[in-house]
Amino acid sequence: MSLFSKIIEFVKDWALPIAMIIGVLSYFVFQWCDFSLEVRAFANDFVAVVQPVLLFFMLFLSFCKIDPKKIRICKWHLWFALLQSVSFTLLAFAVKIFPGENTQIIIECAMCCMICPTATAAVVIVDKLGGNKLSLVANTILSNMVTSIVVPIVVPIVNPGIGMSFFQSFFIIIRQVFPLLVFPFFLAWAVRVFFPRLLEILLKVKDLAFYLWIVALVLALAVTTKALVHSNVSVLCMVGMSVVTLFCCLFQFYFGKKIGGLYNDRISGGQALGQKSTVFMIWMGATFMNPVTAVAGGLYSICHNTVNSYQLYKKRRQ
Repeated sequence: MSLFSKIIEFVKDWALPIAMIIGVLSYFVFQWCDFSLEVRAFANDFVAVVQPVLLFFMLFLSFCKIDPKKIRICKWHLWFALLQSVSFTLLAFAVKIFPGENTQIIIECAMCCMICPTATAAVVIVDKLGGNKLSLVANTILSNMVTSIVVPIVVPIVNPGIGMSFFQSFFIIIRQVFPLLVFPFFLAWAVRVFFPRLLEILLKVKDLAFYLWIVALVLALAVTTKALVHSNVSVLCMVGMSVVTLFCCLFQFYFGKKIGGLYNDRISGGQALGQKSTVFMIWMGATFMNPVTAVAGGLYSICHNTVNSYQLYKKRRQ
């Protein structure tokens, strides 16, 4: 094998950690370069537009591989919905019990980590790991609906001054979820029904959704790095948030695999509970919690992508 072939093979094998490193470094390189304010503003706007577009097409391509008629709600989906709801509610009461701004911020981070729905990108990783894409998609839809219902009910316990009714909060969340979850699902369904030739062409392009996700991951880590660098959180609070976020991530991957394994769906279960929509988490923290808790989304992004990198490494070794 030539040196060039070895390099290509190495990049393919370690695409996730390489993307994460490039994402972090790209932020610091961009900050180091002496760009004008106009260029910096354009870059921020560009990332804000490109990120959801990449996620949309990535999810659309993944849904093209799935026959919607075969999607069914499984028992483990209901267990996960119960775990989401109960843990979020109990943590909300813990915020009221334990005083102190830093303590409450850390608990609110845990709340965001536990209630946050399954990431739309999880179906890409499940596909690479050989899991059940159908059950993963069903759980993604259900977890988003659970979040949309539970958050407006429970958030007033934590933040009574938010000033939104249940229906206002519900429709704000639905508006956030719909473009990146529901629309690509129905578009893929329409292509399957009305444009089967186009569907065949799309399915022949191997791993395109995965590579789109790699690009999206670079941008996500750059945005995450920016949020962490510009955060005004104390070092002690940041350490607490990091520990809690890491614990929530490992806890959910572990029990996701355990519960999913009971129903012969270990891989999908782990990704469904462990891989979270961190963009949604950042938005939810900034909208419904103490704005500082938005940092939890960036921290969780690092955690679950590190776990994904390790899982893909194990899969390659097998």
